[in-house]
Amino acid sequence: MTTATLPSSGIPQLPGFPKFSLSRLLQTVFQPKGGENVAILIDLKDPSEVKDFAFLRNPELTIQRKAHDVFYQGLLNGEGAAINVGNVDFFAFAITGGSNLDLPDAAYTPDGRHLILERDIYPNYEIILCISTYSATAPLTAFAKQYGFRGATLHGVNDIILASGLAVDYDEVSRDAEKLRLGMTRADWVEIDYTLDRARYTLRLQLDGQEAQKSHGLCRGGPDIANLPAGEIYYVPTGAEGQFPSTYEDGTLGIMNVTGGRIVKADFIRGNPTTVTAHNEKLAFDPVTGELGELGFGTQVLPVSGRDIQDEKVLGTMHVATGRSDHLGGSLVPSMFKTKENATHDDILFSPAKTPEINVPQVRMRRNGRTEILIENFQPAAYMVGLLK
Repeated sequence: MTTATLPSSGIPQLPGFPKFSLSRLLQTVFQPKGGENVAILIDLKDPSEVKDFAFLRNPELTIQRKAHDVFYQGLLNGEGAAINVGNVDFFAFAITGGSNLDLPDAAYTPDGRHLILERDIYPNYEIILCISTYSATAPLTAFAKQYGFRGATLHGVNDIILASGLAVDYDEVSRDAEKLRLGMTRADWVEIDYTLDRARYTLRLQLDGQEAQKSHGLCRGGPDIANLPAGEIYYVPTGAEGQFPSTYEDGTLGIMNVTGGRIVKADFIRGNPTTVTAHNEKLAFDPVTGELGELGFGTQVLPVSGRDIQDEKVLGTMHVATGRSDHLGGSLVPSMFKTKENATHDDILFSPAKTPEINVPQVRMRRNGRTEILIENFQPAAYMVGLLK
């Protein structure tokens, strides 16, 4: 057992935000019923390194250390008693290598045991916190419905997220999200204008009057998974047409050509042309990897954290996502991909910090026979501001 590190230790307090409190966060999100068992899951390249917490010797594993120091030790040393949870246990699984890929079967314990997630963990814990490198929201949402647990995915956690996106009052986040949801639900379509250099592109996403959904951080009722930090209004598009610029992980810029709801081809702009070639080969081999499975809008005023999990929740930003959409109510499930490695859900965030070379001069929504401007130059327009009053 490692030396206890209280959750407040080393976490800065940012101006305008309350001091982070693990017990307050979990009480607000889950409203534990008393005696509920909590499992904390992390991902490691070699999950057997969870034995005797050996992974803590690797300074590069900052997310996994937060899982141990802030969440695990915090619950063991007072924060758990404050919300009356039961057993608190720690497990590791093999890193998946991609956003929302299905999780492996095997899990490992600090005392060296080898367990099975579906047999030993999902059925035996009421609350599961997954603090990992890659998001596990999609697979854990499916397992929560199957086994009846509640949980949260908190991939990429860092000090800024702890001091801001996880320090806020999620009752307030939920109220603001609902205000925006009510003013954006049952839209016919959303159009997004982009500029890159001197060129302009437009993407139209068909929504066909569907109910807008919200990621608001509260997970108090039946089986469900909260994606934290929360604060988002989202849709699963029914179709999409047009073009939009996108920045690949290596900084390469390309133009995504969208037809029939999917990216069908990427055009190289600058950077590494082999990056775009590889993307086009993937689209040709497995076309569903280009499907636009989400359109999302941030609802919170938060600092830039350097992690998409928080930065996509900032009011004035928006994102589209490719790939699986079953966890959002969509129809694209892992079995529809050619290979299991392709069954990811990948957010493409547009914000001044993430995509400084790409501007979004305007986002428009058609609803109730009117066209409303939602965002201009990454700032919420008058319509969105009015919804929050």
